[in-house]
Amino acid sequence: MKTIPEIFRTSAALTLAGLLPALYATAADTPLRTLVVTGGHAYDTNEFRAVFTAMQDVTPIFVEHPEAADWLKADRAGEWDVLVLYDMWQPVTAGTRLDFQNRLREGKGLVAMHHSLANHQDWPRYAEIIGGRYHLEPWQKDGHTEPASTYQHDLELEVQVLNPWHPVTAGLKDFTIHDEGYGKLELKPTAKPLLAVRHPESSPVVAWTKAWEGARVAGIQLGHDRAAYANPAFQQLTHNAIRWVARRN
Repeated sequence: MKTIPEIFRTSAALTLAGLLPALYATAADTPLRTLVVTGGHAYDTNEFRAVFTAMQDVTPIFVEHPEAADWLKADRAGEWDVLVLYDMWQPVTAGTRLDFQNRLREGKGLVAMHHSLANHQDWPRYAEIIGGRYHLEPWQKDGHTEPASTYQHDLELEVQVLNPWHPVTAGLKDFTIHDEGYGKLELKPTAKPLLAVRHPESSPVVAWTKAWEGARVAGIQLGHDRAAYANPAFQQLTHNAIRWVARRN
């Protein structure tokens, strides 16, 4: 015969065993609250937002600068799960830099898209975090002056999937996209390339992943305007990236 404490322990174990699958299923089914930050650069607003509102497992929260900094503070961290940057913003206070890093250290996922690669030119760590940099001005590397990055609109880019086994490229095959190319883009050694193009007006790598402390990070150079937003491969890439940085796949 079991003693009273043994009965309680057995009952608690059975209850926990029954609850855990349901808890995990609930977490997996909960829409990802995705903070989409814009500001500092014009874009096709409605078409861009439609990329995110079409994702059934994503709840987008669209915010603009300068209000976006408030969403990075600790008292609002519980309101979102993933950070998507589609801004082009230069001024960043010491407090906002710390908030940004602290949210990533807590495990928040980050997707840096298109012109956000040009953010915070005077903050070297930002480029280290996201894995690359679009340089607005000539810059120094190993004692040499490197030219500023370039851009060219309305390119037909033939995109090659370098790593079809990665969750961010799941379901993708080589595709063509009408988009803007960035030339002379700096890619950090810690970035792991996922997609590449061969075009004289574009740097070769156009999507990558990396880790920074507690966070997963995805970089996507693609995504200039409505022509790119409407591309099914771009939509899938963006959705996959959000899920991967959130550790949903």
